[in-house]
Amino acid sequence: MTISHSSKNIYALAAICLSALMFGLEISSVPVILPTLEKVLHGNLKDMQWIMNAYTIACATVLMAVGTLADRYGRRRIFIISLVLFGITSLICGLAQNTSVLIISRFLQGVGAGAMQICQIAILSHRFQEERERSKAFAVWGIVFGIGLGFGPIIGGMIVAVLNWHWVFLIHVPLTILTLILVFGGVDESSDPHAEKLDIIGIVTLSLTVFGLAYFITQGTEHGFTSVVSIGVLVAASTSFIIFLFAETLSAHPMFDFSVFKIRNFSGALLGSIGMNFSFWPFMIYLPIYFQSGLGYGIVAAGLSLLAYALPTLVIPPLAERLSLRYQPRIVIPLGLFIIGTGFILMKYGSGGDNANWLTMLPGSLLAGIGLGLTNTPVTNTTTGSVSITRAGMASGIDMSARLISLAINIAVMGFILQNGILSYLKGALHGIFDTTKLRTLAEKIAAGNFTSLKQSFPELSSLDTSGALVHKALVHGFGLVMLYGGIGVWVLAAISFMIFRSKKTGKV
Repeated sequence: MTISHSSKNIYALAAICLSALMFGLEISSVPVILPTLEKVLHGNLKDMQWIMNAYTIACATVLMAVGTLADRYGRRRIFIISLVLFGITSLICGLAQNTSVLIISRFLQGVGAGAMQICQIAILSHRFQEERERSKAFAVWGIVFGIGLGFGPIIGGMIVAVLNWHWVFLIHVPLTILTLILVFGGVDESSDPHAEKLDIIGIVTLSLTVFGLAYFITQGTEHGFTSVVSIGVLVAASTSFIIFLFAETLSAHPMFDFSVFKIRNFSGALLGSIGMNFSFWPFMIYLPIYFQSGLGYGIVAAGLSLLAYALPTLVIPPLAERLSLRYQPRIVIPLGLFIIGTGFILMKYGSGGDNANWLTMLPGSLLAGIGLGLTNTPVTNTTTGSVSITRAGMASGIDMSARLISLAINIAVMGFILQNGILSYLKGALHGIFDTTKLRTLAEKIAAGNFTSLKQSFPELSSLDTSGALVHKALVHGFGLVMLYGGIGVWVLAAISFMIFRSKKTGKV
């Protein structure tokens, strides 16, 4: 049976949108179940960080490579392979019985997810070439992707409440099968006979750099930042980065063409990409811990509370587009970053009171989400629009890589600040009662939201903190420092972005 052109368009768009939905859900639905995973899989804060970071580092690793592979060997073929990998690894994630298996399978799932993401854009661009159809297709794709990101927390919470945590991953298996059926029905093969060679050295060295930095920050407290292991990892990461810079400068087909950084609009917008993933997205990993352990909410209530944080990212982008047309991205992008930072500062004050609850967190959560919504679309449009059309794919790849690398590193940094903020409070409150090693273990359990095992591991704490007030204050103190870091850091990036945009040198390269 021959499928009509219009039907194939519907099938192709449905396939792309389903894969975008899955990609978005895996970013925003997993954080809300991390406290549950920490308990049932007997993990710790570092394990929870790696469950998220394995996914993001893997996405960043394959991002630039898959675009070239898809152009050379066929976008439909690579898309099918990425879907199969994503589906199989989602099954393994759902069946995992320990954190080690889950972390490894999350890395492989991230490989599939990153490959899916790149293929989505390439297939849409090839399938919908008429301007009006193309605009509608990308609009639908963006909305579905936003739904996955925005409603992920409540979807994850409800899945756990109705079924169990396994289904947060297992749900992707039937969705992947449905997507594959739609791909076979509606997606035609396409390739680029002039595709450039794969920049293997650039891909490997950049990936090792990001992994090394994340490992150094995450495991540094365990090994000691001045230990042989930590220094060795840092030296290896630095060496990889230097090799990456030389390789990209000398390569005839570089993964990153550094000449685009001379374009002020590109560089200013790229700071917007970094700013969003400096604070907003990595904090989504830790916010469920605050709602569940700090405020005592159940997983569904925590998911609902997170809606105020994530939902504006879905509804604000149309406004951001209008503001960009009227006031230009050079105003809107720094403004969006500034609003994100202001939201973090308000969340800090909203979380610090004795009567803190979701309402006291609401103004800051909403403001941070609004800032993200104002920043996201203008950043994407500006990075790709500030270069010639032949280099738009490379610019988009740099933009996405900057987001994922910033996300991976700041997941590690925020975890470090949270744990050490709690530790500093405990040292002051329990001075002379516990040694440093015990205090560090206690801080790690509190940071992960693991309050149930505290009395068993630290029986002395029961008499010292009968009401749990000390543990709660330590957690709030740690979160306050994380929010302060997120707020001030993104303000600094907003200021730098604004100064870069101010230059009149905005011509395309």
